[in-house]
Amino acid sequence: MKKSLLIFTLFVSTITFSQREFKLDIADALIIKNLDFSYENYINEESSFGISVQFNLEKQEVDFRYNENMMITPYYRHYFTTDYNWNFFGEGFFGINSGKKESIKDSDIYDIEYTDGALGIAVGTKYISNGGFVVDLYGGLGRNLFGSESPVIVPRVGLNIGWRF
Repeated sequence: MKKSLLIFTLFVSTITFSQREFKLDIADALIIKNLDFSYENYINEESSFGISVQFNLEKQEVDFRYNENMMITPYYRHYFTTDYNWNFFGEGFFGINSGKKESIKDSDIYDIEYTDGALGIAVGTKYISNGGFVVDLYGGLGRNLFGSESPVIVPRVGLNIGWRF
């Protein structure tokens, strides 16, 4: 009975603090035709975890685009400041990505499809208005770990806008 009461109390205490955010990477959507949605859940005032899902809508032949056609990125953020409106954070992430990479073999150019996982870090800042409007700006790099055909470096860059509830 005591264990059940303790587990119930811990569960209720995490739900009562729980703040959530839904965000869209507005810069990627407007500049390079890339949709990147994020969900973030706060563990406490100093840390959160979240997940981002990216869909690349740009054609493969375009000069500037992400290599990844799709990427799912779970992440953990630690906030270094406790100011409600402005926060600075560090992030660790693991991005599962897939796409096409151009390859040259025997004077023939062709695309190779890949799926890989990238481990990386990012830093950024976040503004939260008193009404719940959220803007965060971050940048970082990851390294693909498993495939030999995938790009070595995976960027994690964004300018998100969203809402906290």
